[in-house]
Amino acid sequence: MIPAYGGQLLRIDEHMQRLQNSLDAICMKNSLEAKQWKDIIHRLLLDNSGSGGIEDKSVYLQVTRGVAAKRDHGFPQQVNQTVFIMVNELAPVNKERLRAGVAAITLDDIRWKACNIKSISLLGNILLRQQAYDSEAAEAILINEGLVTEGAASNVFAVIEGVLVTAPIGPRLLPGITRDLIIELARENGIACEERDFTEQALLGASEIWFSSSTKEILPVVELNGRPVANGQSGPIWEKMIDIYQANKEALRNGSAK
Repeated sequence: MIPAYGGQLLRIDEHMQRLQNSLDAICMKNSLEAKQWKDIIHRLLLDNSGSGGIEDKSVYLQVTRGVAAKRDHGFPQQVNQTVFIMVNELAPVNKERLRAGVAAITLDDIRWKACNIKSISLLGNILLRQQAYDSEAAEAILINEGLVTEGAASNVFAVIEGVLVTAPIGPRLLPGITRDLIIELARENGIACEERDFTEQALLGASEIWFSSSTKEILPVVELNGRPVANGQSGPIWEKMIDIYQANKEALRNGSAK
């Protein structure tokens, strides 16, 4: 999912590179050059704009190998790829609603060993997310052999002993574009941030926990496994970080953001 603010795509080059990395990982060619992707997306944004100009949108794109003549687990040969791109409205951020935060639960990470590939094969994520919903939580935080990986549909940050921490990039988690941006913005603005493994026990003792994604942006977790995170409210580092993030969005509208 690629956010577009006033027609300006957030980190489009990074999204295109992640698409290419995922295509390479599953031995699929990229039938379009980066410029062609961008041209199509910009045209769709214009086609879906209102009379007042281009509003904030989200862009979803999907590539599959194509339609095979018969069902088989092997790659189909001599088929044309199916490329699908969809543009949706992106609701404006309500800081007060974000500040209220959400509940989360920890769950065993049951997914496969190549979660760094952005794929539409998301059954594991879906089952885990539904388990969170069934527990009246907004999201699941996944635990792999005692270590925090990510959310079912998000990356995870925690403030541990005053330091903002998130799991390192690797096969256990999707390399989130918003995740990377948060890390850059935090470090540029004097917020100590580390990419390192941390345990479920450390998570349970964190003073702040956040989810990040293109649409969630930075969402505080105020309750974990039925208990409040710290004092049960969004924390001071989140307050600082959300303002930094929103300022970067406004800069993007003006063509000067990261």
